[in-house]
Amino acid sequence: MTALHAEAPTGLAEPWGGASRVVDLGGPVHWVDFAAPDAAGPAPAGAPLVLVHGLGGSHLNWVQVAPALAEGRRVVALDLPGFGLTPAAGRDTGVRANAALLGRFIDEVVGEPAVLVGNSMGGMVSLLLAHSQPERVVGLVLVDPSVPTGLSTLDRMVAVQFGLYATPVVGEQFLARMRQRYSTRQRVAGTIRLCFADAARADAAVLEAGAALLAYRDSLPRAEAEFLRAARSLLTVLRRGRSYADLIRAVTAPVLLIHGEEDRLVAVAAARRLAAANPHWQTEWLAGVGHTPQLEVPERFVAIVEPWLAALPR
Repeated sequence: MTALHAEAPTGLAEPWGGASRVVDLGGPVHWVDFAAPDAAGPAPAGAPLVLVHGLGGSHLNWVQVAPALAEGRRVVALDLPGFGLTPAAGRDTGVRANAALLGRFIDEVVGEPAVLVGNSMGGMVSLLLAHSQPERVVGLVLVDPSVPTGLSTLDRMVAVQFGLYATPVVGEQFLARMRQRYSTRQRVAGTIRLCFADAARADAAVLEAGAALLAYRDSLPRAEAEFLRAARSLLTVLRRGRSYADLIRAVTAPVLLIHGEEDRLVAVAAARRLAAANPHWQTEWLAGVGHTPQLEVPERFVAIVEPWLAALPR
């Protein structure tokens, strides 16, 4: 098994009951087990949950909801290549490559079909897998997933930022300048302001863990290139709006869509169009909430997800 860098902060999820693991899937993949099955205990109540983070995210995006979701079922969160504690190690960090890796993770680590809970880019990755390998997916919880947003509803700051990401050389220079100008805590705080409707809701312990993880990623030689490859592949899928919409409609797994009405990255208008095109989905709109409900309002998030999971066919 390939090991992580010796200085990797693998214990960040321990305060929330997460046990750090590493598996070799063409290179190291870091993941966190929040509820390892007990051979002597009762069988899990439902399908396992695999938590899939968004662009720039990690397993830490789930620590405030994973312990509650893990009561009675197995819950794991992985760091996709190029994010968190998983280096690219020569692997493609684009969304389609990460969807394929997610399928392999389900086969080799989880060992049975799973419910995918994907936020932002993680929602796109989960949809791509559910379309290409439906036998591995029991259901989907899409949390403010990446979907096409019309220019009329696109947040100006977000449009500028992703425009920079999309431009060769400029994107690299922009990320390098941000790293030089701002501390890890300042950058994490900036992400919170972008992703939350109310930054005061952020948990201090999660912020500290996020800053420690970002400091580690700053020490890696190709972290910015790996991030930009993922961002650019995401934008490529979004630009092919019609084919992406057709792919989404072809997904047969049950879907729960949760979306914050104050989301600046994926406008709620775009999510409402997505829901209208897929009327068989269950949808939940969260007033006064931004792009990461599982971090901003974790109790409300769990209260929505738990009944939906309980209603899934066994």
